[in-house]
Amino acid sequence: MEPAAVVFAILFLVVVVTIFMGVRLVPQGFEFVVQRLGKYHSTLKPGLNFIIPYVDIVAYRLTTKDIPLEIGAQEAITKDNAVIVANAIAFIKIVDPVKAVYGISNYEYAIQNLVMTSLRAIIGEMELDLALSSRDIIKARLKDIISDDVTDWGILVKSVEIQDIKPSESMQKAMEQQATAERLKRAMILEAEGKKEAMIREAEGKLEAAKKEAEAQMMLAEASAKAIQDIAVAVGDKELPALFLLGDRYVNAIQKLSTSPNAKNFVLPADILGAVKGIAGRSV
Repeated sequence: MEPAAVVFAILFLVVVVTIFMGVRLVPQGFEFVVQRLGKYHSTLKPGLNFIIPYVDIVAYRLTTKDIPLEIGAQEAITKDNAVIVANAIAFIKIVDPVKAVYGISNYEYAIQNLVMTSLRAIIGEMELDLALSSRDIIKARLKDIISDDVTDWGILVKSVEIQDIKPSESMQKAMEQQATAERLKRAMILEAEGKKEAMIREAEGKLEAAKKEAEAQMMLAEASAKAIQDIAVAVGDKELPALFLLGDRYVNAIQKLSTSPNAKNFVLPADILGAVKGIAGRSV
């Protein structure tokens, strides 16, 4: 090959490479940061772009799509000294590539740590029950705190979601033991209340029975008194009817005594009429 042809081939190759270096095709959803001689020069938008070869270089390629950042599970201590485990995910978007590359060395790492520290601080201001039931409150506060801090980095925080928040394993065991103790306590209280209620009802029943028995005794006494009064009125000063009535009751009592299974021997007075008169308080 002749020297002229070689030179021509080399020149042609240099021209092709130079043209190739000066043409940049930026995909949709990306932006390229261009530096000229080590200093920021421009930002290439999606589409066909041209730069000066050997002078301009594409230093950074950044996506303008939403970026999900996983925040790993971490322990946090609540206001009432309970340990809970929480993890989250943040959705961010680069709105100013220049600030994103020149404002901080690693924005993803910075935002992840910012979310973790802010999450622990927010949970530390809440009690356990409130922290477990207030995901919306926590994520709203997280977004507000992070948004203020990342504005200088040209980044927009679109949302922060709490993926999971729960007590730690040791805390879960303690809560289970507490729940078991509470259930046992309630069972014992219910049992004691049941026994108390039964005793009250039993006492009320006995009291009611005693009242009924007293009323019956009073009614019986009143009936007996009425009967005696009627007999006294009917008999008057007549001795024979009174003796007859007393004798009749005396004989009935002896008859019942004789039929009792516990009665072995009993003695009857020789003068039954005298005994009856003695009961009546009259002399023979």
